Amino acid sequence: QVRLEESGGGLVQPGGSLRLSCAASGSIFRISAMAWYRQAPGTQRELVATATSGGSTNYADSVKGRFTISIDNAQNTVYLQMNSLKPEDTAVYYCSASAKSTILSPLRDYWGQGTQVSVSS
Repeated sequence: QVRLEESGGGLVQPGGSLRLSCAASGSIFRISAMAWYRQAPGTQRELVATATSGGSTNYADSVKGRFTISIDNAQNTVYLQMNSLKPEDTAVYYCSASAKSTILSPLRDYWGQGTQVSVSS
């Protein structure tokens, strides 16, 4: 099993910055990609950014130019640097990993428990 643990959430004023981290642990054979999602109250979970082990990244239009995703393959950790935060960025942020826990395991998605990000003055 692959376990994901997020950290770095909190309360920040509009225009401020936060850096989220997500570390994968447990039985890990290979991680193909990691991603950040978010879910605000009363809304569906939405994709924020993805990063593959090969270095490719992708962003939701709403965060392009403000957020940066990066992946440390050696540490099995993904980061989300969030700058110029807006009140509409307020949500629970979830980390996801597409991974194989053993060489024989199928590729599947794993999820963290989430970390709250609140942007308010």
